[in-house]
Amino acid sequence: QVQLVESGGGLVQAGGSLGLSCVASGTIFALNVMGWYRQAPGKQRELVARISSADGTYYAASVKGRFTISRDSAKNTVYLQMNGLKPEDTAVYYCNAVPYYSVWGQGTQVTVSS
Repeated sequence: QVQLVESGGGLVQAGGSLGLSCVASGTIFALNVMGWYRQAPGKQRELVARISSADGTYYAASVKGRFTISRDSAKNTVYLQMNGLKPEDTAVYYCNAVPYYSVWGQGTQVTVSS
């Protein structure tokens, strides 16, 4: 059974930082590239960062240099450190495999005020 539980979102001013965490069930975490996605109101869900089991990373151009993805295999947890936040980063953030499973967690809201 796939389970994904995201946490760490909140309200922050532009230029601030937040750290997100996602605990994933063992199967999905151990066998897959893991990613952080986000969905802003009225927009499609997009992949912002992914990390392989060998710690290879990819970032969308919009977040490169500001966000850092990491994983802790012992804790089945993937993290997203977000620095230099901008109002356009406001969205609900989700983690999932890449490509994603059909099951999603509840997500965590990130709101960046200008």
